[in-house]
Amino acid sequence: MRGLWRTIIREGDNVLLIGLAMLVILVVSGLVVAYVAFPHRDKEMPHAPWLGDAMNKATDAMPTLDEDEGTDPKR
Repeated sequence: MRGLWRTIIREGDNVLLIGLAMLVILVVSGLVVAYVAFPHRDKEMPHAPWLGDAMNKATDAMPTLDEDEGTDPKR
C-alpha cells in the first residue's frame, strides 16, 4: 500500500510541473502578442503603459542588424 501512495505523490508532482510549465508558456506567449499588437507598431498599450515602456526599453537594449549589415551580396 505504501508503494501505491508514493506513486500517486510522484504523479502529482509531475502534473504540477507540467501545469507550471504551461503557465509560463502562456505568459510568454501573451507578452509576445502584446508586444506585436502595440509597442512594435509604436502604439501605447491601453491598460498597461508601463509594460509597453518596459518592452520598448528592452528592445532598444538588444543588438540589431542594420540593413547594410544584414545583406551581403558576396554570399
